[in-house]
Amino acid sequence: MINRSINIYMKRAFVVSLLSSVIYVPSASASGKPSFSPFSVSVSRIDTAEADIGEGQNTLQRSSWLFDANAKLPLNKQWSLGFNLGYGDLNYDWKQDGSSILNRQLQGWQQVRRYSAGVSLSYRLDKHWMFMVAPKLQYAYADTAKSSNASSYGVVASGMYRFGNGNLLGLGVAYLNDISEVRTVPFLAVNWQINDSWRLGNPFAAGFTGPAGLELSYRLSPSVDFGFGASKRTQRFLLEDDDTTVEVDEWVSFLRAGWRVSESVTLTGYAGYYFNGELELNKPQVEVETIDAQGALAIAAEYRF
Repeated sequence: MINRSINIYMKRAFVVSLLSSVIYVPSASASGKPSFSPFSVSVSRIDTAEADIGEGQNTLQRSSWLFDANAKLPLNKQWSLGFNLGYGDLNYDWKQDGSSILNRQLQGWQQVRRYSAGVSLSYRLDKHWMFMVAPKLQYAYADTAKSSNASSYGVVASGMYRFGNGNLLGLGVAYLNDISEVRTVPFLAVNWQINDSWRLGNPFAAGFTGPAGLELSYRLSPSVDFGFGASKRTQRFLLEDDDTTVEVDEWVSFLRAGWRVSESVTLTGYAGYYFNGELELNKPQVEVETIDAQGALAIAAEYRF
């Protein structure tokens, strides 16, 4: 539980990046100005504290490594093309007392691998309107299943309006044919510079892991900024090859500190809090357990070139 885990946080190198595969609005550097570097790579680490699962004494602690490579190439004044490759190594550390309805399925499940690839095509109609469509492919499976049975695909589309002051606001929707489930996820797309210091934007990209979320950030200096935000997050993966799946669905709020070390390198740290979480086991029937709130501390490194 969270009150038992505060000391654990300080002893571990908690790190997180909540980066995703498709960029919907121009990303901003710590200076508040858009960054147009066409290529980027990032490495991230996520760790959470132990959380009680259901009514028994089962607990779960999660840790993850995330790797992403992105490219965004302008084709002409109106069209641009983007690419993304991602890999996630997600570890689940279970402690069980034998009382949970999920115990049989949890035996031997310790690791989840997630591979993703995406393409995005953006079109600028005029000086105000911008549209984007992005098909995606993902494989997510536990070490008790085969990758060949764990494919998902989807498409994300959005439209944004650029105001005279340069601010962007729009709507989008993600259609996701996930493992044994079809989902439609609407989201708000925004990149709004309130003044020289404050900005409202999307911390994530909409997709299999959820909507884009919202973050309010403050620029302290050209190289340092802070932010806080929240979004709903979803992890769905194949547990067994007979279409038995697990879905972890929860909300996350976070505080962020970013440091632009150079024109190419950015380091970001997070302190997060997960809440209203559920773990759903699908097949032979749907079984749902609650996940107690838990905290995390985090860091991510990104290199643009």
